[in-house]
Amino acid sequence: MPVYNIHVEGKPFKIELIKTGTDSFIAKIGEKEKEIKFSKDEESGTFLIFVGDKKYKVELEKISRRKPFSVKVNEIPFKVEIKPLERPVKALATTAVLPSAETKKAVKPVVVTEGAVVAPMTGKIVSVKVKEGDEVKAGQVLCILEAMKMENEIVAPKSGKVKELNVSEGSSVNEGEVLAVIE
Repeated sequence: MPVYNIHVEGKPFKIELIKTGTDSFIAKIGEKEKEIKFSKDEESGTFLIFVGDKKYKVELEKISRRKPFSVKVNEIPFKVEIKPLERPVKALATTAVLPSAETKKAVKPVVVTEGAVVAPMTGKIVSVKVKEGDEVKAGQVLCILEAMKMENEIVAPKSGKVKELNVSEGSSVNEGEVLAVIE
């Protein structure tokens, strides 16, 4: 389950997302849970987000974890910044999280070997920073995974050699899929 530490106009929010369908999530913000559905208007590039019976028009620029960006909600701009999580990012990259039986009908088990780096969410690889045989250090960026217009750095869980690299730029990956193996 992806967890984000997001600051909106300087106010911090810890947000956990649980995917319940191709266009729906449960968002846990603090102690509150909200069911969220969205659709994208391909023509304008905007999103319509439904929270309960309320509808919001959302316009996003390219989202980055490195710098603040602007989000317009119903034409009102907000400054948003994604801050590092309290726990190390490498913990996300080494843990395969499988959805519950309630969220998916048939779950294919994921077998993860020691040193495996798995996708924390479904998305597209936009950049690969290493190749098989490279020596890497713990915390070094291996690749960049884009999901819902957000760029996520996938880092090495430990120092070692890239034994296996299962992705290339432009590849689509599913949550829990093994991206690389570090030995």
